[in-house]
Amino acid sequence: MEWNRVSEALEVSKTNRIQAKKVRLDAFRPFPNSILQRLHEDIALEWTYNSNAIEGNTLSLNETKVVLQHGLTVGGKTLREHFETLNHKKAIDWLTERVSQDFSLSVKDILHLHYLVMSGIADEYAGIIRTGRVRITGAKFIPPNPLKVPDLLEELIEWVNDNPLNLNIVERISVFHHQFVWIHPFFDGNGRTARLVMNLLLMKWGYPPVIVLKVDRMKYYRALEDANSFQYSKLFLLIFQGLEQSLDRYLNAIEPGDGYDMVPLSEIAKEPEIPYGQEYLSLLARRGEIEAFKTGRVWYATKGSILNYISRK
Repeated sequence: MEWNRVSEALEVSKTNRIQAKKVRLDAFRPFPNSILQRLHEDIALEWTYNSNAIEGNTLSLNETKVVLQHGLTVGGKTLREHFETLNHKKAIDWLTERVSQDFSLSVKDILHLHYLVMSGIADEYAGIIRTGRVRITGAKFIPPNPLKVPDLLEELIEWVNDNPLNLNIVERISVFHHQFVWIHPFFDGNGRTARLVMNLLLMKWGYPPVIVLKVDRMKYYRALEDANSFQYSKLFLLIFQGLEQSLDRYLNAIEPGDGYDMVPLSEIAKEPEIPYGQEYLSLLARRGEIEAFKTGRVWYATKGSILNYISRK
């Protein structure tokens, strides 16, 4: 693979924000079990819902919760959609138990995650690297010849484990994620498996998982499409925003009331000290210029983060 063509870089200010929050979070390790359990349950639910929804699963967030917490089926939904939900949660539980600082990603781990994702849905190729050519509907590229897939996958794993380009965390995991999707090692389940493996690596390196939101589905697909031409800026920004949101979420749980009370940008725009309207604040949030995260279609931030941005101007 032409790793040397990865010439775009995430802005230093954004990298510094991620690292500063990681340092703050590390200061509280080991985390209380009660907080970890609550975070795990909440994140597993949202991760499962959003990752499946990106791939076309029609279960709502509340319906996903019913399936996971009560084992009930939802009327009008397919058996496959229920399997996708239960399987994804099993995969999250497995990687959470597997992850540790001395963990080293291998093809065996990826195959097992894929097996968990596809079990009961397509048992004939669950956990098995594809043996035939595939085409992706709507994509402008053709995944590589199946004969090349095993070597490409091994090469990618070696690359992300060694980090020969000395990329920062966002760049490293973004390139890995795109290349995994490009290799397309399986007949089905590639997207969900790619996001699971991406988060397995993030958690190994001491970061919380990134949740790619359903509402950002088209933005996510366009970012991956640009990356096919080694234009990574959109994917870097998307992963950066997801990682910062997850770090903020953990900090909010660990440091309640310590400046991490998030409110909608529409509310912050009403404050007399804020010279910007909601639309401009939303633009800054989309660009990653201010510390903000999105729930549904609503951006949230702290008043302090906006004031910090103003002070830098």
